[in-house]
Amino acid sequence: MKLIVGLGNPGKEYEWTRHNVGFWAVDALAARFGMGVKDFRVKFQSLVSEYTFGGEKILMMKPQTYMNVSGVAVAEALNFYKIMQPDRDVMVIYDDMDFPVGTLKLRLSGSAGGHNGIKSLIAHMGTSQFARLRVGIGRPLPEQTVISHVLGRFPKTEEDQVKSVCEKAAEAVEYALMHSFQAAMNRYNS
Repeated sequence: MKLIVGLGNPGKEYEWTRHNVGFWAVDALAARFGMGVKDFRVKFQSLVSEYTFGGEKILMMKPQTYMNVSGVAVAEALNFYKIMQPDRDVMVIYDDMDFPVGTLKLRLSGSAGGHNGIKSLIAHMGTSQFARLRVGIGRPLPEQTVISHVLGRFPKTEEDQVKSVCEKAAEAVEYALMHSFQAAMNRYNS
C-alpha cells in the first residue's frame, strides 16, 4: 500500500494559494486515475481517495488540519494502516520556495528546509525518511513577507506553468508507482 500526500490548507480562502500546490498535484493524480473531487471522502482529518494501481492500494490524501499540523493527519493514516512504512510507502508533494515556478524536484529524504508542513510530518512520523516531490513556487518579492507569498495567488502569467508542473508531479508519482521512486528521480530531476 502507498500513501500519496499533497500538502495545503483547507478552505476556499486558501484554495488557489501557492501553499496549495500539493493539493493540486493530488487532484491531478486522481484525474489521471479517472477520479474527481466527488471521489474524495473525509477520513484521518483529511480528504482521501483510494485507488488500486498495479494490484497495490493507493491512498491519496489532502490533510485538512492546516499546513503547520499536517503530520497529525498523516500519522493517523499510518497508525491505522500499520503495513505502511514512511521510507518505502509515503510520497509527499508540497510547495518549495527554493525553486523557480514550474520546477519539480524529487528527493528520497532530507530536512524540513524551513517548511512547516514538512516539520510537522517529521515530528509526527518520527522520521525524515520519506519521498518528497517539491513544486517550485519561487521566492517572495522584496516587498513581500514569506507568509504573504505562500498564502498569495500565482500571477496570471504563471498559472499555465503551475498547472503544467502539477500535472508533471502527478505523472512522476505514477511513474514511481510503476518503477520506483529512484527511477522517477532519475527521470524527472534532469
